Amino acid sequence: MFDDQSRNNLLPLTFTRPLADIRIGILTIREKWETLLKAKTSTLTESYLSAKYPTIKDSQNILINGSVCPHPELVNEINSLKPNQALVTKDSIIALHLNAEDLDVSGEMDISGIEEIQTELEPLKLNEVWEIFSKNGDALKKDFELITKRRKSEKLSPTNKTIGDHDIFIEKGARVEFSILNTTNGPIYIGKDSEIMEGSIIRGPFALCDHAVVKMGTKIYGPTTIGPYSKVGGEINNSVIFGYSNKAHDGFLGNSVIGEWCNIGANTNNSNLKNSYDEVKLWNYSQKTFVETGLQFCGVIMGDHSKTGISTMFNTGTIVGVNVNVFGAGFQRNFIPSFSWGGTSGFKIYDYKKAIKVAEAMYDRRGKVFDAIEKDILINLFDLTAVNRNL
Repeated sequence: MFDDQSRNNLLPLTFTRPLADIRIGILTIREKWETLLKAKTSTLTESYLSAKYPTIKDSQNILINGSVCPHPELVNEINSLKPNQALVTKDSIIALHLNAEDLDVSGEMDISGIEEIQTELEPLKLNEVWEIFSKNGDALKKDFELITKRRKSEKLSPTNKTIGDHDIFIEKGARVEFSILNTTNGPIYIGKDSEIMEGSIIRGPFALCDHAVVKMGTKIYGPTTIGPYSKVGGEINNSVIFGYSNKAHDGFLGNSVIGEWCNIGANTNNSNLKNSYDEVKLWNYSQKTFVETGLQFCGVIMGDHSKTGISTMFNTGTIVGVNVNVFGAGFQRNFIPSFSWGGTSGFKIYDYKKAIKVAEAMYDRRGKVFDAIEKDILINLFDLTAVNRNL
């Protein structure tokens, strides 16, 4: 899986992961490909991420664009590629077949003399960060079909009320009691060992990934995805939470994307619609300015390891970087650079040594180890994102 030029448009989420490890629908893009290919993948990505996401080179190599979601017909076309052929659309490269000598593990590819094969298919591709939530419904429905095909769901407890004609699929060990599940607009997927507590009201399409928890009385509007080991409460609308993150209390999250290892404080709210009903703009890292999204509804995009204090308020169309601690009364600015600490009264630099200690504690609570590879990524990011803190 390789990163294409859209990586820069999907910052801050791609500061800490390759494009292929973005979650959209139920699975990450990599998980979708590996399920259909029935094979493991490695990665061509930024050098500071390569220790965690290494490249494994073989005599023959199929390189697949990490921003592209698969489907069976596309897999067949890729498997048909011969050496020195590329599958392309009018706008981008979907996949290449390269010999070992043409593939440099540093990420450089010699594509001179490559024969381009045009595909008639139009795969789902992520080009902008807001497309993670705006295209989540289509991706979720496709993943639901992929994961549940020819499988039998566990039984839903009779204490629940169901509405609608789409399917509900429950994995082994999941618990759902005294909740309302509405599948009128799409399916509902409930992952292994996850839990929906009593009094919750959920409209599909919706995915609750493995070991995640929906707390009592939560209201969720689809299309929404709650990633593995995450915990949510309050009100959520058309949002994606990648995993290992908590929004466990009351407060509204709408048309938003939250990375991994984030914590949303009680009564944190975001605006997802301007009072003027104008199109929402979002900060773009590569252009160093706010760009049009074409959307009327757009909330907050938050990078990994970021956290909010009690009653934090976000403006419509806010970008929060990696390792941000934001708090205080009033609406926050709508671009908060990585490794920032503060709020409406001003920000100071969040020292990476302190950030690492917090990450170690958070990992330990989940029974995981924040190892040297993870530390090196944050240290590199602290330097790479310094330019944004000077804007």
